[in-house]
Amino acid sequence: MKFEHINQGTCSRKILLDVEDNKIVSCEFIGGCNGNLQGICKLIEGQDIDEVINKLDGIRCGYKPTSCPDQLAKALKEYKNRI
Repeated sequence: MKFEHINQGTCSRKILLDVEDNKIVSCEFIGGCNGNLQGICKLIEGQDIDEVINKLDGIRCGYKPTSCPDQLAKALKEYKNRI
């Protein structure tokens, strides 16, 4: 299932996800630190969404209360609430 999340408080603006059987099939960040975010997406592809949430939830970027990984965890939580 394709899912789109609008980020808040980060350089990246949006996350595009494709999830099947509770596993991440694909991930793409729009905006932000391109190389780092491509790396995160490659690392989580094929992973269980609950594991990714547990690993990334609450990560902060410097003084900000959130980060791109934290926004990814929020996106996955939002996805779970919609299914």
